[in-house]
Amino acid sequence: MADATADFASWLEQADVPPSRLTAEVMALLRAAFRFRQSQGTDYFSTRLLGHFLLHAGTGLKVAQIARLLGISRPTASRQQGLSSRQAVQQAHHRLDGRPYGKLLPRYAGAIAAFLFESPGASRAELIDFVFATFGVRVSRVALYKFLKKYGLGHIPAAATPNAKAAAIGPPEAQEPPPEPAPLPVVVPAIAPPPFSSHARSTPAPSC
Repeated sequence: MADATADFASWLEQADVPPSRLTAEVMALLRAAFRFRQSQGTDYFSTRLLGHFLLHAGTGLKVAQIARLLGISRPTASRQQGLSSRQAVQQAHHRLDGRPYGKLLPRYAGAIAAFLFESPGASRAELIDFVFATFGVRVSRVALYKFLKKYGLGHIPAAATPNAKAAAIGPPEAQEPPPEPAPLPVVVPAIAPPPFSSHARSTPAPSC
């Protein structure tokens, strides 16, 4: 965390903001932000409120520069930039209750089941984003796993599509060709010897 007792020049210097971005309007806004920080301190809730304001005030400062002013990490500032005021307050409530994440309610099961049925290949991160976009609640992977297991949503079959049906049935088995018909027996006709063959008598036998 940044030191709330530091002077304004030192506080501004740690952000490493180019002088070209420090217009008179931005300087006035940052001086007000510094006075707020001096007054309220550097606790989570004060930093959260100030950060939400600075990230949405149109100062022209980069997210990394605002993160350095607030004493938070760049990824944390990026996540906070994508939240509405209502969502920022909800996160603060969860933090106040000792829960860094929101709570999955039983009524969410229907929408989650429909999402899993329509997107069977979705990752856990995509499902967490769906829950956040639909209900405004950011949940942990552990909480999501327990929720899916509790309501039997760990394995949802894919929606029936032609490709899915074909994949389920599998390729058709190769059919064996019909057996060839047995060859017909070859009938060799009996050939009688010709009447004047060498084995037959050429003259009639003498009479007695």
